[in-house]
Amino acid sequence: MIEVEGLTARIGAVEALTEVSLSVATGELLAVIGANGAGKTTLLRAISNVLPRAAGVVRFDGRDTAGLPAHLLARAGLVHVPQGRQIVPTLSVGDNLLLGATQLRGLPAEERAARLEAEFARFPVLRDRRDVPGGSLSGGEQQMLAVSRALMMGPKLLMLDEPSLGLAPQVARAILRALRALADSGVAVLLVEQMALGALEVADQAVALRNGRVALRGPADRLRADRALVESYLG
Repeated sequence: MIEVEGLTARIGAVEALTEVSLSVATGELLAVIGANGAGKTTLLRAISNVLPRAAGVVRFDGRDTAGLPAHLLARAGLVHVPQGRQIVPTLSVGDNLLLGATQLRGLPAEERAARLEAEFARFPVLRDRRDVPGGSLSGGEQQMLAVSRALMMGPKLLMLDEPSLGLAPQVARAILRALRALADSGVAVLLVEQMALGALEVADQAVALRNGRVALRGPADRLRADRALVESYLG
C-alpha cells in the first residue's frame, strides 16, 4: 500500500530524516519505534506531505505522491492521526466523527451512517458519549475519538503518531488491540510508538529509528523476543 525509498527530510537546517526506506502492505501493521528525537514524527509528516521531503520517493497505492497536498492524500485514503488528537472540543462526539466523513465529497448519507455505527461498535464508549462535547472526554476516550474520526474517512493506510501517549496502560492496550483488528480487516497500519514492547505485541513488522536513520528492522515477534536489543534503541 505504501513504499518509501530513501526518504530524507529537513527541519530548518537540520537533517531530521536520512534515507529511510520501508513499506507497508494491505492488512499489515508496521511499528516504527525509537527514542524521542529519533525522527518518528518527522517520518509521518514527510510521508503525508505535511513536511516537504528533501529527497526520496513515496508511493501510495502505486502512485508517486510528490507534490500532492496532504488533504488530497487523505481523501485518496492516506490518513494521518497526529499527536495531540486535535478533536474539536466544543463539538459533540457524534459531530466530531461526522467531521471526518465530511472530508469525502459525495459520500452518501447511508454510508456515513454505516461508518458511524461501525465506530460505535469499535469503541462502545463513544456511543455512550455521542452527545457530549469532545472536550469533556478523558484522554483515552479522546484518543479513541481521534482514531475513529480518521476511520470515518475509510482509509487504505492509517498512520498514527504515539496513540498511547499519556494514557493509562489498559487504555493504551485497548487502542493497540483495536489497531491490530483494523489491520486484520485489510487496512494497512503504520504505527509510530515509543511504547515499543506494546507496539511489537500487535505489529507484523517493525523498524527502529535512531538519529533519523533506520537502525534495525525485522519481524515484530523476533524483535520482541530480544527485549534488551529493543530497549537499546529507546535511548
